[in-house]
Amino acid sequence: MFVLKELIKVSYVPLMLGGFLAAALYAIAGGYGYGALLVLLPLAIGISFGLERLVPYEKQWNQDHGDSWRDAVHALVNEVANASSVALLPLIVAIVPGLDIWPTNWPIWGQLLLAILIADCGITLVHYASHINPTLWRFHAVHHSVKRMYGFNGLMKHPLHQAIETLGGTCPLILMGIPLDIAALLAFAVAIQLLLQHSNVDVKIGPLRYILALSPLHRFHHIKWPVEGDVNFGLFTTIWDRMLGTAVYDAKRRFSSNDLGIGKEPDYPDGYLAQLTRPFKAPSKTEAAVPKQPVE
Repeated sequence: MFVLKELIKVSYVPLMLGGFLAAALYAIAGGYGYGALLVLLPLAIGISFGLERLVPYEKQWNQDHGDSWRDAVHALVNEVANASSVALLPLIVAIVPGLDIWPTNWPIWGQLLLAILIADCGITLVHYASHINPTLWRFHAVHHSVKRMYGFNGLMKHPLHQAIETLGGTCPLILMGIPLDIAALLAFAVAIQLLLQHSNVDVKIGPLRYILALSPLHRFHHIKWPVEGDVNFGLFTTIWDRMLGTAVYDAKRRFSSNDLGIGKEPDYPDGYLAQLTRPFKAPSKTEAAVPKQPVE
């Protein structure tokens, strides 16, 4: 069992990211349709949740804290929104004048890689801005209110903030004339990456930490205190964090629920509807007294 667990720690990320993206590419290139992606995503979630229990980073994060249904609703709403935005892409492209410079002659995997890199830049910059701008932060705070990190945390976002991030990542792609197939693959890749980035699987990523924004790095981003948690903004890669000077990693650092959440708002609402309405309410006395500090 020890050998199996060690093997899982090393192979989890390559198999999940590489394996499921390869399967998605095969499905779309082979003409199996977008329904195949709807089959692959629940399978990925199931495998992730199973391995979180077999090889957990923190056992307590596998326990329901009265938040499982809330997180499931967040995930469902935001995934439906993602799927809807992909479905609306032909209409958006027809309305928005584009440059029509997308490299459709590239192999499908090359087009997906290009889409990931461009989207990663836009999403990272919006994410970075959300830790500086007070208005954006109020919507982004929903995501930072989590007290445990596991697969569904990645899709625990206020719908309006997700829409802003999505616009930041996809506007350049739409202007370039991204095809519908590549947009669908990108949406699938984002879902898989969010699953991995917030996973409770105790992974060993080795040199991948220099390239990919995976859970061992992203846990630093969820530290509950301003400035200390204003790091590692990237969704897919660490490229833009290195350019921004916000890339942080310490292999010796361990995290628990005491490190997570929003330090200045320990009583941030837990319910789904309460979290949707929280950004529209007046700042609490604690929040007003301790404004979000700028990223250093």
